[in-house]
Amino acid sequence: MSTIALNEIKNEALLLSTKDRAMLARELLESLDGEEEESIEEAWLLEAERRFALYQQGNVKIRAASEVFLGIENQLK
Repeated sequence: MSTIALNEIKNEALLLSTKDRAMLARELLESLDGEEEESIEEAWLLEAERRFALYQQGNVKIRAASEVFLGIENQLK
């Protein structure tokens, strides 16, 4: 979409009542959230599958969470 078309849409939207602008803004934001959340969820699923495959292949060293947190605490001191 061109910048001119976006400016025309924006100018038309600004002519709406406050209530209608709020409804439009909410709908636009919700449309972004859904797409972003799905892509983030998909990315995390792929990362979890990748990490699990590395674990199954024996290519990663596993440590207890308590050990990891203790190491972080020591680094922050």
